[in-house]
Amino acid sequence: MRLGSGIHCAALAFALLLPPGCASRDPARDASEARDASEALARNQALIVAGNQAYRSGRYELAAKRYAAAAVAKQDDPAAYFGMGMALARLGRIDESRAAYTRSR
Repeated sequence: MRLGSGIHCAALAFALLLPPGCASRDPARDASEARDASEALARNQALIVAGNQAYRSGRYELAAKRYAAAAVAKQDDPAAYFGMGMALARLGRIDESRAAYTRSR
């Protein structure tokens, strides 16, 4: 057996051990998913900033809405839930505030 054929056999064995889908990924789909994730993160950050601005100006209802939208844009973002908890507490919505704080952990 030649050295080259041993390498080919090892490569084939490795490829067969890969989880389904790993060897057949579409680079265009990977790029699209990365772009979508990047856009979601940017949207999340913009909504957090908007929530912070609304909170600082005393517009707590708007702040809570912005933080809630941020939590949707980047699923389960602790900063979004923490901000939502602060805004809801200012609105006197204590049970909802506690729930948001709990999700921020």
